[in-house]
Amino acid sequence: MSSRSAQKPSSMPVEKYQAFPAVDLPDRTWPSNTITKAPLWCSVDLRDGNQALIEPMDSERKWKMFTKLVEAGFKEIEVGFPSASDTDFQFVREIIEQGAIPDDVTIQVLTQCRPELIKRTYEAIAGAKQAIVHIYNSTSTLQREVVFGLDEDGIVDIALKGAALCRELESTIPETKVHYEYSPESFTGTELPFAKRICDEVIDILDPTDKTVIINLPATVEMSTANIYGDMIEWMHRNLARRDEIVLSLHPHNDRGTGVAAAEFGVMAGADRVEGTLFGNGERTGNVDVINIAMNLFSQGVDPELDISDINELRRTAEYCNQLPVHPRHPYVGDLVYTAFSGSHQDAIKKGFDALEKNESSLFEVPYIPIDPEDVGRSYEDVIRVNSQSGKGGVSYLLKTEHNIDLPRRMQIEFTRVIQDITDRTGKEMTAGNIYDEFDATYLGLDSPFLLNGYESAQNTRGQDLTLLTARITRDGEAHVVQGTGSGALSAFVSGLTELTDLDIRVLDYHEHSKGSGKDATAVTFIETQINGVELWGCGMHSDITTSSMRAIVSALNRFSALA
Repeated sequence: MSSRSAQKPSSMPVEKYQAFPAVDLPDRTWPSNTITKAPLWCSVDLRDGNQALIEPMDSERKWKMFTKLVEAGFKEIEVGFPSASDTDFQFVREIIEQGAIPDDVTIQVLTQCRPELIKRTYEAIAGAKQAIVHIYNSTSTLQREVVFGLDEDGIVDIALKGAALCRELESTIPETKVHYEYSPESFTGTELPFAKRICDEVIDILDPTDKTVIINLPATVEMSTANIYGDMIEWMHRNLARRDEIVLSLHPHNDRGTGVAAAEFGVMAGADRVEGTLFGNGERTGNVDVINIAMNLFSQGVDPELDISDINELRRTAEYCNQLPVHPRHPYVGDLVYTAFSGSHQDAIKKGFDALEKNESSLFEVPYIPIDPEDVGRSYEDVIRVNSQSGKGGVSYLLKTEHNIDLPRRMQIEFTRVIQDITDRTGKEMTAGNIYDEFDATYLGLDSPFLLNGYESAQNTRGQDLTLLTARITRDGEAHVVQGTGSGALSAFVSGLTELTDLDIRVLDYHEHSKGSGKDATAVTFIETQINGVELWGCGMHSDITTSSMRAIVSALNRFSALA
């Protein structure tokens, strides 16, 4: 008998729930399969992801997301639900009419199986070279009984009428090659024989002989362990009547935290395609993270067929468009995922890098680091930035609590390296006062070669919604007048400095908070820049927010100059 302490029963109402039924598939084959090729990817950031946002994307953010998805290599992009939203309808029209869709990219639009919505959907895609019309209706036992009050025949009738209307409407947009996708929504709550029946009958109407027909099997709510989803996909893969003529697609969600595993098991079970979002944005706990799956493939030597070589830029786009942060521990992209704080981990990592250099191996094999950070545009500084002594992790905490300076996450990483260099060199402890003095010397006290002396700005110049800014600066002791225009004072200042210095100055990130209150309040501005390809932060303080922001740019520029 074990001597360990016995766990006690909880008081939680477990009797309210029951185990998800297993699939009778004793001869399952998927656990022995290996993924050797990337599935087809479909981004649903602009639809499933967008509908889950506290503040849905405006047109500018949608354009930014669409452009980045195309750049990343997505060939199928669900761009909206045009029949349900005027904003979505207008966006679909814009990208078609402005010729923004590359010839090798197919847009996808979602609609319920309702006649008026389907007709509006065809109006939205008119003029596109090709498009996927994605129809769906709920099929689960619970939704049939509770939401619709229909039997299986009634649910099938909805799907078949929707599919038939889609075929009829093809003639209204002869210039567009229409492909189809059908989703038995809440598939994971649907009896498998019924899911097969409704999919087979829809396939017969949509007729994949001269077009692509996708059958999409969503875990609309993740209800079981990932292996059961794998079993369900293999069952459908085996039993769909015209399996060889259709594309079998997955649409996992992450309610149980196993969306990525479910997607991988589904591909192992025979699926050809995966729908998901950048970094897993979506309803509740999110859609499956396609970047996570793609990077898992990459780490196993399989080409992900997406360009993730600048994962930070993908993150910046997702954070800007979704107005949600990506967690510091998020796989492959979080600020801390290539960083070790444990001393033993540090030692193993160092030895791993030493062995790589010594052996000149083509394989990347380093303890605690699953991939080479440089492959996704990260640097080894992320790895080297580790706590070789206790207390260094408290640098940002001391600045915030003792001096009311709240560093952004990536700036914490940059400044902690400055402190580590000092403590490693001196071997001495640094107090909160020492840390602030070093922060001041690194960011705030730099007045050479550039010094901001003042500025004036004017709005709406030449009838345009632009700002004209004139700034007085000193460069190496010589007075200069900087002029620039932009969407705001900061962008105008950067434009003017770019012209003066002939440097490529870009603003990557911006954070600002107040220090103090009332008439004594000071704006503290942190700006992440990229100057001639070098990323570094600047900080400015002033009672005037614009001056504080401009000082932050000058701070970064002086730091760059010191590197030369």
